[in-house]
Amino acid sequence: MMEFLSSTFTSYMALVPVTLAQSLILAFVVMGIMIPFRTLHFPDLTSEGAYPLGGCVAGVLIAAGVNPALAIIAALLCGFAAGCCTALIHLRFRIHTLLAGILMMTMLYSINLRIMGKSNLSIFGTGSVFDWAPFVTPGFPAAKIIIAGIIGAAVFVALNWFFKTEKGTAMRAVGANPAMAEAQGISVWVSTIGGVGLASAFSATSGALMVQSQGFADVNMGLGILINGLAALMIGEAIVGKQSVFRQLLAPFVGAIIYYQLVSLCLAAGMPPPDLKLATGLFVLAMLALPSLKRGRGGTPAREKFRE
Repeated sequence: MMEFLSSTFTSYMALVPVTLAQSLILAFVVMGIMIPFRTLHFPDLTSEGAYPLGGCVAGVLIAAGVNPALAIIAALLCGFAAGCCTALIHLRFRIHTLLAGILMMTMLYSINLRIMGKSNLSIFGTGSVFDWAPFVTPGFPAAKIIIAGIIGAAVFVALNWFFKTEKGTAMRAVGANPAMAEAQGISVWVSTIGGVGLASAFSATSGALMVQSQGFADVNMGLGILINGLAALMIGEAIVGKQSVFRQLLAPFVGAIIYYQLVSLCLAAGMPPPDLKLATGLFVLAMLALPSLKRGRGGTPAREKFRE
């Protein structure tokens, strides 16, 4: 037993720098999931398509010799456009948010293939924003942790400021009560389209950073990223809460770090990688069911709840 624990701990410690860098990059996806779900009450699946979109755009541009920072900006803008399209489909055609996200996610797969011209693209040997980390050797996890941490801190500060401005408060008001917000002269369309677009922009930014981190882009790189992001968000909210703007913005970063550390711990303990998706799905299911179970209504049929 002691030998197993010692071996697991050694393997886990070897994975910590890598998973910490990965979690800081993927925290932007969790932020892209949080904004529609929590701020706008707009259940959205676009992140699973915007994440590879950002990666494909950045990969193609970097392979063509474009500055890595400009490639991230281009990926961000493409992700923003994808999110805006999802919100527009919902608002203009009265299509449910989930279906609108599924439609956009499906269409983005073909768009990503068109962008790259093939299913995957290698950018090994090209420059990346992680090469700009000071005092560390480029390519090592420490460089990725520093750069991703700096970008994450900047995003956190900017969003914390934005959601306390008039426009940010208007966006939160639309999520809380669209009818009341519209009665107060707030444009539901502008706030919804801008908010969903902003969320997808963060997911695309994460994809662009991940491509530069791993050295290749793939059209399937977003498979399962949504369920991982939801698990990370729930962990973060359980730890820091969501009672204020500050806490709600902090939750994606805290949750992403802890979630991917738990993943690395499971791998170090010998869990087969194919089982991670099952474990993540069961965890999210448990977190979603927990509030109902606490209220003693876990077995209430949906039709009876509707009658109530």
